[in-house]
Formats: sequence, structure tokens, C-alpha cells
Amino acid sequence: MKEQFEARLLRIYFGESDKWQGKPLHEAILAKCLELGMANAVVYRGVEGYGSSTRIHRASLWRLSRDAPIMVSIIDTEAQIGKLIPSLDAMVGEGLIVMSKVDVTRYTRAESA
Repeated sequence: MKEQFEARLLRIYFGESDKWQGKPLHEAILAKCLELGMANAVVYRGVEGYGSSTRIHRASLWRLSRDAPIMVSIIDTEAQIGKLIPSLDAMVGEGLIVMSKVDVTRYTRAESA
């Protein structure tokens, strides 16, 4: 089955060492997304990157430091994304949040009779 609709894509960029109330920030964001019933959320761990601090964030097997760039990608309706924003305002101390309109095609298996 194929369904097409417009939605919002929210991406949150920060460092792997960022925390919220003692736990990794990406875990806290995913827990909030689950609590709010968000349609889709995925965490990506980058190899290397930098943001507003211009500090290079790297993922490395050779270094003890773990501060790879992290991106959380969330897709849902504008209303659902709006419910998440106040929590992100509190959680994200340093990073970047971007939102855009997207056209979504969702494929699901047809129910068997």
C-alpha cells in the first residue's frame, strides 16, 4: 500500500558528549519523542563535523574521547513537531535545530484477508 502526504522534517545537530539530566542527549530526545507519540525518529552518529562552536567533532577508534557529531531526524505532522519544540528548547544547550516541509511516501504491507 502506498500513501503520500506532506509532513515536517526536524533535524537536531549536537555532539555525542552532550547530556540532559545525566543521560546522553540523543537518548533523552528519543524518549521524549516516544512519550509524545512521534511518527518517526532516528539517531545518526557522524564521522566528523563541526557546528557553531567551530570545534571539530570526531568519531575515532584510536582516541578515548567520544564526541562524534550526532543528528536526530524526526518526521511527523506540523502539530506533533510543535509539541516537541518546547522540550527541545530546554534540552539542547548547544547545537542546531532545522525544520523543513517534506513530501512523504509511506509504503505499508496490505492486510492479508
